[in-house]
Amino acid sequence: MNTKWGRIPLYVIATLLFGLKTYIVYRFMFSIELDNVLQEFILLINPFVSAFIIFAISVWFKKQSRQMKFLRYMAFIGSFVVFANLVFYRSYTDFITLPQLFQGSNAADLGTSVISLIKPYDIVWFFDVIIIWYLASKQQTTAIEPFKRSGKVFAVTMSMVLLAGNFFLAELERPQLFTRAFDREYLVKNIGLFNYHIYDVILHSKVKSQRVFADENEIKEIKDYIEKEIRSNEKSDLFGVAEGKNVITIWAESVQSFVINNKVNGQEITPFMNSLTEDEDTYYFENFYHQTEQGKTSDSEFLGDNSLYPLSRGAVFFTHGQNEYHGFPEMIKEHGYYSTVFHANNKSFWNRDQMYESLNYDHFYDIDSYEVNEENSVGWGLKDKSFFEQSIKYLQTLEEPFYSRFITLTNHFPFDLDDEDRSIEPYDSNSNTLNNYLPTVRYTDESIEAFFDQLKVSDLYEDSIIIIMGDHNGISANHNKAMSQLLEKEEITPYDYLQLQRVPLFIHIPGHGEGEVKSEIAGQIDIKPTLLHMLGIETDNDIYFGNDLFHDDRKGFIALRNGDFVSEDYVYTGEVCYERLTGEAIATENNHSNKEQQNNACQPIKEKVEKELSLSDNLIYGDLFRFIDFDE
Repeated sequence: MNTKWGRIPLYVIATLLFGLKTYIVYRFMFSIELDNVLQEFILLINPFVSAFIIFAISVWFKKQSRQMKFLRYMAFIGSFVVFANLVFYRSYTDFITLPQLFQGSNAADLGTSVISLIKPYDIVWFFDVIIIWYLASKQQTTAIEPFKRSGKVFAVTMSMVLLAGNFFLAELERPQLFTRAFDREYLVKNIGLFNYHIYDVILHSKVKSQRVFADENEIKEIKDYIEKEIRSNEKSDLFGVAEGKNVITIWAESVQSFVINNKVNGQEITPFMNSLTEDEDTYYFENFYHQTEQGKTSDSEFLGDNSLYPLSRGAVFFTHGQNEYHGFPEMIKEHGYYSTVFHANNKSFWNRDQMYESLNYDHFYDIDSYEVNEENSVGWGLKDKSFFEQSIKYLQTLEEPFYSRFITLTNHFPFDLDDEDRSIEPYDSNSNTLNNYLPTVRYTDESIEAFFDQLKVSDLYEDSIIIIMGDHNGISANHNKAMSQLLEKEEITPYDYLQLQRVPLFIHIPGHGEGEVKSEIAGQIDIKPTLLHMLGIETDNDIYFGNDLFHDDRKGFIALRNGDFVSEDYVYTGEVCYERLTGEAIATENNHSNKEQQNNACQPIKEKVEKELSLSDNLIYGDLFRFIDFDE
């Protein structure tokens, strides 16, 4: 087919334009780390390989009009996929997965968040579409001979050769690439965004079939692992300390530990939570990590209720909301507890209405339980102070003992806050996200302090234990430059960024008098066994991957969903093993001269992490709890 650019087929021109655009996005818009020349070369060629394979399909259409229509629409669809991933990446530093596309019921609540992520210059990512559309429309009116058989054979052969070459180089650079699907950046970096999405579809189909072929024989391996690596036969010193008491938990939206005992513009960011770190009735865990992935707050809820890991793709609340579980609400119900969740959002958001039913919650106070208007709402909805004020009347009506979870909203991206609600001014950096984050964290801190006072007035305080936990990080790696300024560091290294995944955990026991700051490594996976033991509930026949936080006999590491981990001695992230206390790198997997040193340090724990994540996945994908009778 002829064009004004000579005798170059339009699908080749489309490949060049689309491939160049995609490479620019890869290289300059995504924060993809490149360690060597081979990685640079693979990243350069894979967008052109994917584009050629897609656009070359046009040669098989006999009618020229259909060829041109195919090129036009594929250029637009492909550009939209790139754009959607770019917007998503700006918030989560991650790539979209197929399960997330099924979470469309969340879209209505994303409004201002999505808008804030779209930039005026994003129109440039569609310039190639305009050019391809124009050239295709021009050719559609010109009589051009259809592709001959030789041209079609060439297109197919070249597609296969390019794809095979790309995969060969990817496997050479990163052996076992496809068995490490939890690392989406490696997949995109080595095989390209579009091949990654195809692989994601295949993987999704595979895990969907896993439930069909699952059987109860798989449970023995899981139980054996838990007995050997997780469960302790000893009771902690705090076993039964809260027996018969109410349990009130606060899921503090996006609160990270770096704000605790820190100042901005000479003022404390979280004065109330700071005071709790020195309170004699409070245990503060300063090395407590969130372990969420794409499900964010819902993942933290899943971790807290089940002591299972969330999935590497999508949110368990959506993908497996109909599974059977043996969660915290179900277990405490057997001991006379009434369980509730308070959250001023739509009940369908994150599929909570269905998931809470599966988890055996008794009641969900959603947005319909609150009076929300322009004066008391901002950002994602009801302001935290009004949320707690309106919730206390419901809390007072509950039959005791009860378990209640409060999920706050104000400190949610994009961190909007009315001027009259600001107690501290925004930070001054190149990141508006970080700048605005600090005043909203302060507002949440003040809201929690007011809630404590309300509990005291309502006479619920003395008969309750109160847990405050950050649900996940609020500041992504896209804001590392501003974060380094705030923390007075030259840069935020991968080691530093993993340390920023710490979130605060406070366990407040009124009248206890033995509180302290705990420095042991801990994570959200530990919440369920800890609370059960504090209530005096045995867990001998339960399945969980966490430890009682007050046990001395613990597994010694916290696994993150992407395969990274933190142990008492080491930190493993970005395929580098670090000394935990110094932050100094020991070795990398590609540094073969230090391979023995690497194996002696991080490799044994890395193998346990991979095993643990796999076993937890098997429980969820196979819906294995349906085979277990916990009453036996």
